[in-house]
Amino acid sequence: MKKMGIIPLSLLSALLLAGNGGFQPEDDYAGVRIKKFPLAMQCWTYRRFTFLEAVEKTKALGIKYLQAYPGQPLSAADRQVRFDHTMTDAQIAEVRRQLAGAGLEVVSYGVVDIGRTEESMRRVFDFARKMGIQVIVTEPQEEDFPVLEKLVKEYDIKIAVHNHPEPTRYAKPEAVLERITALDSRIGACADTGHWMRGLRVPAEALRLLSGRIIDVHLKDRSDFRTGQGVDDVPFGKGKANIRDILAELTLQNYAGYLTIEYENEAEALTPEPAIRAGIDFIRKMTHFEGYEELLKRSRSRYSKHGWNHYGPGHFELDEKEGILKSQGGMGLFWYSAKKYRDFILELEYRCAEKNTNSGVFLRVPDVPTSDDYIYHSFEVQINDAGEGTHKTGAIFDAEAPQVDAAKPTGEWNHLKATFQGRRIQVELNGTLVLDWKAEPRGKVRDFAEEGYIGLQNHDSLSPVYFRNIFVKELSR
Repeated sequence: MKKMGIIPLSLLSALLLAGNGGFQPEDDYAGVRIKKFPLAMQCWTYRRFTFLEAVEKTKALGIKYLQAYPGQPLSAADRQVRFDHTMTDAQIAEVRRQLAGAGLEVVSYGVVDIGRTEESMRRVFDFARKMGIQVIVTEPQEEDFPVLEKLVKEYDIKIAVHNHPEPTRYAKPEAVLERITALDSRIGACADTGHWMRGLRVPAEALRLLSGRIIDVHLKDRSDFRTGQGVDDVPFGKGKANIRDILAELTLQNYAGYLTIEYENEAEALTPEPAIRAGIDFIRKMTHFEGYEELLKRSRSRYSKHGWNHYGPGHFELDEKEGILKSQGGMGLFWYSAKKYRDFILELEYRCAEKNTNSGVFLRVPDVPTSDDYIYHSFEVQINDAGEGTHKTGAIFDAEAPQVDAAKPTGEWNHLKATFQGRRIQVELNGTLVLDWKAEPRGKVRDFAEEGYIGLQNHDSLSPVYFRNIFVKELSR
């Protein structure tokens, strides 16, 4: 094969993106508000150490989750015992005891050869169940999938198909997608961004192709899009993977898994911590919702209304997979009862079914709602594009009108940001400041509290409103 010269990244990107049928350039990611993803450590990062040493080193980095790989010596006391699915029940129990003591959890396992028979595959699934593992990372053969689909349904444990570089069968994301598309959604992809770069694939493009089917991500940054001398893993943000684009694409996909850190720079195998810390700091700087609490909780890829209550007629339906609330009937209040908030930033997205959709976001509801009386003692950020003045979207209902109209056309998602600090309320709509007001009793509001609950209004059954991505960040005065 003829050797390739060094190709400028801009030209390389253009070549790789040509004919991909829909991948968008990085400028389209610029406005994406990056979500916070949980971090996990792929123990291969600590391949020069034992599993229990990897546990302690991961804990020291502030990471709570692990992806274990088969074959790592279990402990320095007996390096003949390996962490894998052949461990005895007693050994598994001891590992779980050690993990609990460290406050860590093994959430995934791989890349593991699951064997070619149902018996061998079942042994891996049994091990995963005993360990509390959620995801098995592997590279199955074609004939393995019927049995794997049977087992993921039986055990409710996911399979993530990994992409080692060519000549392996899954080096290209198209090959993974072609094989898993018709299968149970619990069979998906383990996206290794570093291996894609070795194969001259732009990671964000590959992620886009696998949209909706990504179960795990092996997050890596590399100094270049190739292999060879002088090319290696580098801290996130220092290479050419474009980590922000990766995070933006995963945010747009509402990715529900872990960012699994796997640092393979062999020269730093004994001391990877400086690079990992620098990479984690970069991710935090890129994360818009760092320091926020998400009020619609998600566990094992499913959202729930845990912590929420409803007062009055109607209710909110929840799409547990997508995390979208839809109002039904009314007029009532869906309020987050787990906590009262004093000074805070609230960010959420909403969408109106009709131009005359009427809803609102309530701030500092002082007490548990037992009647409609709460409307006189809290502030409502109005949602009603057909309204005027203090009844228009962005207003503090019946008290202060918005200065500008920044709502998107009916049917599109809007981003609303409300900051309540002391007596000052600021409302931003789609990045535009529409209201900046020193709160006082006015209109329907007779008085207001120093702290209170956050609530979403369902108004009527004819024009529903939708909410998603509800985040709160507490502020200090």
